[in-house]
Amino acid sequence: MRPPRARRPIRRLLATACAAVAAAAAVTVGLTAADAGEPDQAPVQAQVQAQALTWSDEFNAAAGTAPNSSKWRYDIGGGGWGNNEHQYYTNSTSNAAHDGNGNMVITARRENPANYQCWYGTCQYTSARLLTNGTFKQAYGTFEARIQIPRGQGIWPAFWMLGDDLGSVGWPQSGEIDIMENVGYEPNTVHGTLHGPGYSGGAGVGGAYTIGQPFANGFHTFAVNWTPTSISWSVDGVTYQTKTAADIGGNEWVFDHPFFMILNVAVGGNWPGYPDGSTQFPQTMKIDYVRVYSGTTSSGGAITGLAGKCLDVEGAGTADGTPVQLYTCNGTAAQQWTAPGDGTLRALGKCLDVAGGATGDGTPVRLWTCNGTGAQQWVFSGANDLVNPQANKCLDVPWANSADGTDLQIVTCSGNAAQKWYR
Repeated sequence: MRPPRARRPIRRLLATACAAVAAAAAVTVGLTAADAGEPDQAPVQAQVQAQALTWSDEFNAAAGTAPNSSKWRYDIGGGGWGNNEHQYYTNSTSNAAHDGNGNMVITARRENPANYQCWYGTCQYTSARLLTNGTFKQAYGTFEARIQIPRGQGIWPAFWMLGDDLGSVGWPQSGEIDIMENVGYEPNTVHGTLHGPGYSGGAGVGGAYTIGQPFANGFHTFAVNWTPTSISWSVDGVTYQTKTAADIGGNEWVFDHPFFMILNVAVGGNWPGYPDGSTQFPQTMKIDYVRVYSGTTSSGGAITGLAGKCLDVEGAGTADGTPVQLYTCNGTAAQQWTAPGDGTLRALGKCLDVAGGATGDGTPVRLWTCNGTGAQQWVFSGANDLVNPQANKCLDVPWANSADGTDLQIVTCSGNAAQKWYR
């Protein structure tokens, strides 16, 4: 049994990728189609095709170039990341760069080109940790990446997520979703895990997926499908586990707000152990793409209204209270609305909301964290009105002003063109 990992302290930097779950809780699933080569991805692909793509990086830049700075940031340092890891994370293209063949490559090296200092003394290894904190976050949806992982004792690749409130509430209250982790001494197995208050570190809730050959032998697609009530993990289109609030032992379910993504390769640590004489360097993790889809499988797309313009989130902002407006249709994620069947309309991982739950004429509408209240319930009428039943009022363009940037409101339904919406 893998030894429990020490509780990770709240730090100024991000919490590290963590162990999946105690071995007694692991679920091992034998490979079927994937044993024969290219796996059958139909189940997940059919679902994803019904969703709206909200973010992606296809990594098609020139060989040797750095990650796209509008999408990825770096964690830098060698403090052990709460798990006594031995690598120093850099922002060098020696450790993270496009390969010119459509991949981002994170490379762990046995080197110390700049006399980096780590928690244990002079660092022995370098690597990279890329994250979308500050560039992209989303609540709910499908998060997937096609990856060829590295191999070897002490090597620890991961594709995972942390809650965007990490800086204010700390870990594990922020929540952590490990989409894929592998430790080198288990070459045929990957882990998927949840961590939160009361179920963090070695007590995380999740399972494992095993195939008949090392994952490092080729590319595999790792994904989670995350809804307000459940999170499901898949490998190459095969869903191998689903977790809900019922699985976390009465602890708090903290997966109700936006998360950001992380890709990294750690070297050593409490869980994977440390490199030995069998470990070869450099080791590379190749990422073909990372894609994120909207949080529903139904009714995704634009909603149009007055003058053929679109229901739009101002500035594509995701902060609570961001105004919702009328704007020329442009196909961006700020105009992709989904209806998951719970009465809400969602864009950018949040809900269309009546400010303060008010019911009066002229109350503005906005984007807000989904919370299940009547302020976030909407019904399309047979007459193409979009009605908030709590207020019994219609989504309305004030004074029928079709100019770009007109902020929307609720008003008593009147049947006029400023209250007609089409999807």
